[in-house]
Amino acid sequence: MKTLGNVLYITSPEASLGLDGDAIVITKPDTPTKKFPLINLQGIVCFNYLGVSPALMARCIQSQISLCFLTPNGRFQARVEGQVSGNVLLRKKQFLVSEDPRASLLIARNCIVGKIYNQRKILQRAVRDHPLLIEKNKFAQSIDALKALAQQSQNAQSSVELLALEGSSAKNYFSCFGQMIFQQKTDFAFTERNRRPPLDRINALLSFLYVLLTNEVSSALAGVGLDPYVGFFHSDRPGRVSLALDMMEELRPVLCDRVALNLVNRRQIDGKGFLIKESGGVLIEDETRKKVLTAWQEKKKEQIIHPFLKEKVPLGLIPHIQAQLLARYLRGDLDGYPPFLGS
Repeated sequence: MKTLGNVLYITSPEASLGLDGDAIVITKPDTPTKKFPLINLQGIVCFNYLGVSPALMARCIQSQISLCFLTPNGRFQARVEGQVSGNVLLRKKQFLVSEDPRASLLIARNCIVGKIYNQRKILQRAVRDHPLLIEKNKFAQSIDALKALAQQSQNAQSSVELLALEGSSAKNYFSCFGQMIFQQKTDFAFTERNRRPPLDRINALLSFLYVLLTNEVSSALAGVGLDPYVGFFHSDRPGRVSLALDMMEELRPVLCDRVALNLVNRRQIDGKGFLIKESGGVLIEDETRKKVLTAWQEKKKEQIIHPFLKEKVPLGLIPHIQAQLLARYLRGDLDGYPPFLGS
């Protein structure tokens, strides 16, 4: 089983990265140089403009350390990957399935069923833990609707039908999302999901966490020999990691939405940590981004029992486990792709 390594986040835009022996070297103007050993690193995520030395890039490729570049505001730029691992026959099978609408639908349906199941669990937890702070009738209606939508998604006969069902589930889920914000309701008011750019603080927070998850799922898929760019639900598009977006559908409620709600409800962040631009877009300030990254890393350490493997694993390994299960299905070792169903 793969171990959960550390991810190093470079949040300072003026930082530059280099290599010194077996250590990564971080230099910034008027700041003492910092060194971190590479041996325990699983990935490096850079929010800096100055970049990474070719020597460090080569070492990351050699050591299978993922290297991802984002803008200081969290917009994805690029990923550096080395030689593709895994059996070429697995990728050939992935490509064949992606060209077969029916075969693709079998995988896509399970991803969306997993997403709806986990959305429903989030709402049920709110009803259980905070019955006096929510509109119980509204939550009950959405919970029932999500149950029906999951059943319909399992029987969807086309990608178009599945897309419509997924949209309905998102509408039901996010219609209740704002009520799960129990603290700082003014600063983190939520009415609907929006992006590109996010128009309020909670949407900015969600979008940032989704970018982090996309990168980790992409790395997990590449790690088992699958092509993150060739998906079964999201259409192919230059630069789009379609398969990573497919798989993260089922993981977003568990790994991202819970982190966002906890950060706000536990007052670990506040409204002052966001920049509201004249255009209406909202950005996360540097200090708040660091707090989010810390919470993200802590979330990944949580131990859970994987519903399919029946083994105790940290949440941070779920993308890697799901990538392995998808690879096993494509090889013919499993009868179907088992989505991750949170508790």
